[in-house]
Amino acid sequence: MKLKLLSAALFFSITAQSQVATINENFSTFSGQTFPQQGWTSSKPYPYAFFSANNFPQVYSGTDVINPTYIITPELIAIDGSQTLKFDAQISTGSFAGAAGTIEVGTVTSPGDTSSFVSISTPVALQSTSSAFSYTIPATTAKFIAFKIKPSTVHSAFQIDNVVFSAASNLGVADQVKSKENIQFTVNPENTALEFITKKELKNIQIYSSNAQKVKEGKVMDKTFDISNLQTGIYYFTIESVEGSIMKSTFIKK
Repeated sequence: MKLKLLSAALFFSITAQSQVATINENFSTFSGQTFPQQGWTSSKPYPYAFFSANNFPQVYSGTDVINPTYIITPELIAIDGSQTLKFDAQISTGSFAGAAGTIEVGTVTSPGDTSSFVSISTPVALQSTSSAFSYTIPATTAKFIAFKIKPSTVHSAFQIDNVVFSAASNLGVADQVKSKENIQFTVNPENTALEFITKKELKNIQIYSSNAQKVKEGKVMDKTFDISNLQTGIYYFTIESVEGSIMKSTFIKK
């Protein structure tokens, strides 16, 4: 009985940890080509969907220009209508000059059920250079976001990268996300502290009001910094890691 209870507890723990509240993914820690990895899945196997050596998910048409491929995020805790999805996408370098295809964003109820796909955006033709996309995701009971990539030419490749899903009201991503810094932060539910999610060791932080006046500074302790004495409003901050790199971003204090 104890073994069964322990197994159940472990299973619950693993399942709970697989859900995420936000996404800040540049795929720099992914290894190997095949899905699934770190909660990310695809509707088709390799070589139609894989991770490139340059660390981004890639879709390849082969000879199939009828059936789309879906790249699907890890399971989200909730999609409540306050969140924004941002990402980059393009036709991959190396595709022939006439390569063409579209990308469409939506939600699915399960990674294994693409028939549940509900579109959030209209299909957009991908270009040979990277384009930045941003969508507000409406509230839904679905907990997965899907990128639907539909090739219209054979032997063409397409890619997405720098995927950020966050609530604009209380979550920010450091400006250097595209440089693979991979730093994420949130304002805690009590609106009393900034909480940083990163493998980097952080050192000093300086916070400025919207009129550029410094209002607080100090050391980040255990990846947390107290903001309980700040008034409500929009703030800017710079934060320094122990390696000396400096990042900046914004947050809203409610």
